[in-house]
Amino acid sequence: MSLVSVHNEWDPLEEVIVGIADGARVPSPDPGLYAVDYADDLESAAEIPTGPYDPRVVEEANEDLEGFVELLRGEGVTVRRPEVTDHSRRFGTPEWSADGEYNYCPRDVLLPIGETVIEAPMTLRSRYFEPFAYRDILREYFDSGAHWISAPKPRLPDATYNADRTAGPVLRNFEPVFDAANVLRLGRDILYQISCSGNEYGFRWLRRVLGDGYRVHPVAGVYEGTHLDTTITPVRPGLVVLNPERIREDQLPPPLQGWDIIWASEIADTGYTGAFPRGSVAMGMNFVMVSPQLAVVGDTQHALIRELERHGVTVAPLRMRHPRTLSGGFHCVSVDIRRRGTLQDLG
Repeated sequence: MSLVSVHNEWDPLEEVIVGIADGARVPSPDPGLYAVDYADDLESAAEIPTGPYDPRVVEEANEDLEGFVELLRGEGVTVRRPEVTDHSRRFGTPEWSADGEYNYCPRDVLLPIGETVIEAPMTLRSRYFEPFAYRDILREYFDSGAHWISAPKPRLPDATYNADRTAGPVLRNFEPVFDAANVLRLGRDILYQISCSGNEYGFRWLRRVLGDGYRVHPVAGVYEGTHLDTTITPVRPGLVVLNPERIREDQLPPPLQGWDIIWASEIADTGYTGAFPRGSVAMGMNFVMVSPQLAVVGDTQHALIRELERHGVTVAPLRMRHPRTLSGGFHCVSVDIRRRGTLQDLG
């Protein structure tokens, strides 16, 4: 029986991978890192505050992750963790060299859909070999009967990236490039965000690979930044949390039209450590559903917690001190591998 089986963002969770903060660092400057994460705020790539994060940040982030893991295990969920990696080591291709970042956000790396897990063709060079930290786990999933595939490994030449956001998309369409966190699952409907962390070519690749059993919908012309889970967070069929700073109701993709909406209009700022945050204030709405009745939310997000509870959702408020520093809330730092449920057509 495949250990991988997940069809949406809310069915009762049975197995999950949760990241680690060990060795986390801001990678060395390169055209992609600058274009994707810093071009709106810094004059040049040379200003990127590269290097290891403050040891206190890493220690506290790991403490918060352990609290999350403890809650999940208390709910009967199997929790896996990636291998510790030396992210300071350099690697490369014939066209470029880079160092690494972290194993904090498995949501960006792996995309489970049904009984298939896909290694994403990630946007940043620094994360090129990040899937290797999960290879022992992936091998076990494969041996259980899961399908394990990798998108074409991208070349990521300098010309992939456009730092001038007024002159076309950040990611050019030379090859499929996307982070797994650009995707949300709604049964047979799959949302794919076209943005600075997922290009149109990647949308075409995913749609073709998934085939006629799924409808892959582009989410384009809304939020142009990284990842979809600080713009749209499904709670259960018929209920979704939306970020009003990034999307309007008339911009909703077809599968979400007619759903009840919780507008995350009062997101609490958790602050950040260091010269520059890797994540926005919107990290506060980056929460994860353990089941349709239970959400794990940052404990400072009082307005969101009240709204979820008003809609009949039990909330487990947990400490998450560095989501902006490390660019990862509870949804980012976990990737659901198995949820109890079947493939549904909600369209």
